[in-house]
Amino acid sequence: MTAMSTNPLADLLRKSPFKPIQEHMRTVFSCTLLLPPLFDALYRVNRDEVNELARQIGKLETEADIIKSSYRLNMPKTLLLPVDRKDLLSLIHEQDSIADGVETISTILTNRDMIVPAGIKGGLDELVEGSMEIVSLARDMIEELDELVHVGFSGREHDKVAAMIDGLRKSEHNIDQILKNVNRSLYTIESALEPVSIIFWYRIIEELGNLSDHSENMADRLLLFLSK
Repeated sequence: MTAMSTNPLADLLRKSPFKPIQEHMRTVFSCTLLLPPLFDALYRVNRDEVNELARQIGKLETEADIIKSSYRLNMPKTLLLPVDRKDLLSLIHEQDSIADGVETISTILTNRDMIVPAGIKGGLDELVEGSMEIVSLARDMIEELDELVHVGFSGREHDKVAAMIDGLRKSEHNIDQILKNVNRSLYTIESALEPVSIIFWYRIIEELGNLSDHSENMADRLLLFLSK
């Protein structure tokens, strides 16, 4: 008699290798959704709210880690799909890196009393908004995976996802320009800031930019799926 699995994610994985990836991305996106209120609390110098939002981000990042680890442990060595196992593992790694980046930002903001310099606030707003947009586009792509499998990675659904990938890449290019602008803005006011704070602001800006890089890497993985 075959023992029944007590791991719901393992059962889900046996039905489709994409279901856990979608579940993971939903958790990652929930984590990312806390970025705008986190920065809003920072602008209002509300330390209690910053700490509470950071706690929620940490909890969601941990949930994403658990899903990722379970996925790796329960994923079969061979798949009856035109998709390489290593590409799926790489895809969920890129997703997880988004949650890691959000947690890194929240950790910096809780470990230090960061005051937002007026000279970079506009650029930060653009960067946070742009990061949310591109992660949202990445989430939308992942939600299409089941339908892609259903139609054999071809036809109208193929074209729809290809268009989504193209849109995400254009958004990533816009993020690159925003990054250059906000970094330049920070550079021009360096002399008025505490040296250690300057280092951490560059780190935060870099981590925000990395969210779009990981989203673009996800798009590249999906493009591999479409080309097979």
